[in-house]
Amino acid sequence: MKKLANKVALVTGGSRGIGAAIVRKLAADGASVAFTYTRSAEKAEALAAEIQAAGGKALALQADSAQAKAVIDAVNTAVASFDGLDILVNNAGIYVGKDFAEHTIEDYDEIMAVNVKAVYVAALEAVKHLKSGGRIITIGSNMGDNAIGPQTTLYTMSKSALHGLTRGLARDLGPKGINVTLVQPGPIDTDMNPANTEFADFLRSKTALGRYGTGEDIAGLVSFLASEESKYITGSWVTIDGGFNA
Repeated sequence: MKKLANKVALVTGGSRGIGAAIVRKLAADGASVAFTYTRSAEKAEALAAEIQAAGGKALALQADSAQAKAVIDAVNTAVASFDGLDILVNNAGIYVGKDFAEHTIEDYDEIMAVNVKAVYVAALEAVKHLKSGGRIITIGSNMGDNAIGPQTTLYTMSKSALHGLTRGLARDLGPKGINVTLVQPGPIDTDMNPANTEFADFLRSKTALGRYGTGEDIAGLVSFLASEESKYITGSWVTIDGGFNA
């Protein structure tokens, strides 16, 4: 039997990049997977169709993670569609990079709404449905531990906030048998951070392994954390960055 058989997962921001890799992996390991997208409707529907064609169960849900009601509705639609929820993966995230003197309050509101508030809101709604053995897994960044350079203040702050959220939720939800973990990727080859640019050469040079990671690298770790194999891991984070922060 597949290790996530009979499990139901919701992945936010799951239509492309790391999110799509996570959706594919969870489905391949037996879970029924709902996932959200904001604007990439064609990619989202194609991903759902791909999983269904392979014999899996997938559902694409349009939901802007910047809107709390949309996040709540996505959780409840996933629950209603697949008769429950076992795994929440908070993957949706945005980056605002500019000189600090150019920051605006609107920039702060934008990045915190998606990178922090949406994680909190999704977890708050998900715990109404998660039972013992449930998982909340959030995708952060190695920049939560390391501001790699200028123009990273807002992003680094938002990803660092996930440390406190992970620790607190682990304490609150541990007695219910729910595990809470944080995954911190480094340079990963996606359409938002392609590995074939001049900036990518700089990032690659800072890793111990001398290369970018892939969405599949992150997805494999998420699947492990979602499974029974990780049942004694909670309240902590795993940095998966090729040694960037070493």
